[in-house]
Amino acid sequence: MADIKQQIKALISEAEIYKSQGLVDEAKAKYESAADLIRSIPKIKNRGSLLSAIESKIGELQQDQSSTDKEIHSQILSPKAQNLIKNLFVASDEDDPDDAALQGAIVLAKLGQFDSAIREFAKLIEKDNVRVAAAKNIIQCHLARTSEQDAIEQYKKWTKNGMFPPKQLETVRQYLEEILQQKGLQQSLPALQAEKGEKDSTAEELEMEQADEEEFIDITSIGITFEHGSQKGKTVEFDVNFQSGNMLSLIISKDEADIIEGLDKGMELKAIQFYSPIAIFSGSGVVVSKTKINSGPKQGDLCLDIRITST
Repeated sequence: MADIKQQIKALISEAEIYKSQGLVDEAKAKYESAADLIRSIPKIKNRGSLLSAIESKIGELQQDQSSTDKEIHSQILSPKAQNLIKNLFVASDEDDPDDAALQGAIVLAKLGQFDSAIREFAKLIEKDNVRVAAAKNIIQCHLARTSEQDAIEQYKKWTKNGMFPPKQLETVRQYLEEILQQKGLQQSLPALQAEKGEKDSTAEELEMEQADEEEFIDITSIGITFEHGSQKGKTVEFDVNFQSGNMLSLIISKDEADIIEGLDKGMELKAIQFYSPIAIFSGSGVVVSKTKINSGPKQGDLCLDIRITST
């Protein structure tokens, strides 16, 4: 239930962020996703009040949309808006401010604000409980800008700055190597040697530790078998740009938008192949939202959010 509550908080916060930027359709999609999630949990506390509040928010958006058709031209979010994103998430979960800050930085990245997101993730490298997650998201920000070399150089810096315990850095190394291999780059990355007297972990032991520590393993890419539309019967592979628990975010180039034309909010995806650094497995998911990025270097591209429902 705690995970569901956090997802609802995150969706509502994202909706407020989009609304603040004049992105009415995107805000409405996030509010509706939050409402659908609330409806799916009959026993959630204050269910009726929450739904009424969200419906009111959607009504306000529709009024705003009907009264003006103002186009947002800004290609970067203002510092004020970027701070709003960070502060909304920090305030949304007082019990775990580091995880809340991590979610805020992920939203910046999903909006295409990669430089700002990297700065926020970098602050979290100092926090042991979110260090690995922050590092993986920094790597994804570099890769989203099609800068594999920057991701590699960033990893090499981490091997020298002494902030990562060997086991954590090995997790990051395996993660980056797997992604590079999927891109056809056979890059050997330096591993941080364990301190003298510390027992080295075998690859198998490390994988077991990762599975114990994380409720959801890292998904680097997915293969979706389409059941409808022009891609019916085909399996298309997509990189996973960002991950938060069982929520995967894919950034689809505007030049390839037609591939996901038939993937709409609420659609169940019954045949998904998940690729991770430690396993390949099948499962299913549901499309939570499909939004157009209207600012930043990824302007015009689409962000497709998929929630894993079974594996």
